[in-house]
Amino acid sequence: MSAGFLFSVVIAYFILLLVVALKTSKGSDNESFFIGNRKSNWMLVAFGMIGTSLSGVTFVSVPGAVGMNSFAYMQIVFGYFIGYLLIAFVLLPLYYRLKLTSIYSYLKTRMGMMSYKTGAWFFIISRLLGATARLYLVVVILQTTILDSFGIPFWVSTIFILIMIILYTFEGGVKTIVWTDTLQTTGMLTGLIAGIIFILHNMGISVTESLDMLRSQQLSRVFHTDMNSTLFWPKQILAGMFITLSMTGLDQEMMQKSISVTNLRDSKKNMVSLAFIMLVVIGLFLYMGGLLYLYGQTVGGTFTEVVNNGVPAKTFLLDGKNVMGDSIFPQLAVHHMPHALSIIFIIALISALFPSADGAMTALTSSFCIDIAGINRNPTMTDKEKKRFRQRVHLTFAFLFLLFVMVFYWIGSSSIIDVILKIAGYTYGPLLGLFAFGIFVKRRPVDKLVPIICFAAPIISFVIDEGVNKLNWLGGYKIGLELIIINASLAFIGLFFISKRVEAHELEQDSVL
Repeated sequence: MSAGFLFSVVIAYFILLLVVALKTSKGSDNESFFIGNRKSNWMLVAFGMIGTSLSGVTFVSVPGAVGMNSFAYMQIVFGYFIGYLLIAFVLLPLYYRLKLTSIYSYLKTRMGMMSYKTGAWFFIISRLLGATARLYLVVVILQTTILDSFGIPFWVSTIFILIMIILYTFEGGVKTIVWTDTLQTTGMLTGLIAGIIFILHNMGISVTESLDMLRSQQLSRVFHTDMNSTLFWPKQILAGMFITLSMTGLDQEMMQKSISVTNLRDSKKNMVSLAFIMLVVIGLFLYMGGLLYLYGQTVGGTFTEVVNNGVPAKTFLLDGKNVMGDSIFPQLAVHHMPHALSIIFIIALISALFPSADGAMTALTSSFCIDIAGINRNPTMTDKEKKRFRQRVHLTFAFLFLLFVMVFYWIGSSSIIDVILKIAGYTYGPLLGLFAFGIFVKRRPVDKLVPIICFAAPIISFVIDEGVNKLNWLGGYKIGLELIIINASLAFIGLFFISKRVEAHELEQDSVL
């Protein structure tokens, strides 16, 4: 199939997004940009959040990782499930009771202005790095499958995609994104189901037979019992729980959609529904990942063992190159599947791209305007001035997206999901420690010392991670995703040592105790 035709599919999809944006952004103001006027339908939010939670990383990187780690990612997903339930029954009641526009304003009430801004800055750093890593993955795939054919440089492709995102989020914000995410989730799930059906039909096998084949090739293993391994199941489940608490429950992008729902009861429905849906959907992505490697072998792909720097590693060779990881799905979809599947893949891919970038850009704009710049606390700014300021910030973050996507392009990575989870371990840990301390401890830290504690925790975590994994401090034990727990614990302990006990009545308005 020609690159020109696939490019026209991308443009048509973008036009559809613009039409939706024009219809939903009519009469928008700052309140609708930030929290959708608290009138979002919970079912739309729940369905759209699937796309935001999954993104291009789940669509491409999770299936690709099956070749290396089989179904081990499902261990993390079980942790996600627990995390979503904790968000529904611990965090959301707190956010609604305090009627928050930015969830980080809780930290100001509970601890002080410096704590509040520290939390907001950690969110901004975390989301900026995570969202640009996700965006990088999808732009690379679009570049290699379509845009390279036109001789378009990578940086131009990135600018083009960012302009598209700016055009449909510039006015409506959350009010628009709730609807566009619904459209995009539909596209992504269509690609998932179509891919599974095609492979099963093409190979002439049933679901049961495919599972037997995956088991025989050791591609369906879920639980890992080696205590020293980074994949040890209790570590993965605990890490998944804390990652969800951090990357969803303490993330302004995700929570601004949840608190845009009319009432707490419906918002809880949204989160609990998401917990069950994610179990099923990510399970299907892992299943499709296994099918991709089975199908890849029928068109000439082979598993091989290589040694990199003395460490054994598995590769999957197809069409003369290693496509193990993020490359296998694009390679098969574009070059070894019918044209209809190629079109569905491209639509699903860009459906995965936009939710991971549009919501992040909107949330970053919201957090900077409300938490850092404090435009809602400034009585001298008119609504028109606030809107102009918000639009300038939106464009600034678009430029930062471009900058960091280029950084990831220069660095490169075979599995971007590992990069994102590693970033989360360092950047979300202090946020988790801050909120855990505020919610569960009847003490108040010295506000001016909070930034020092929160920035010291990731640095100490890095030293521990390097020492354990590279210098063998613990005799073979390897730190994996539990890095976020270590980081959060260090922040929590540090906050405890710089805090003093306060009377219970002083915390009645801002604690769940």
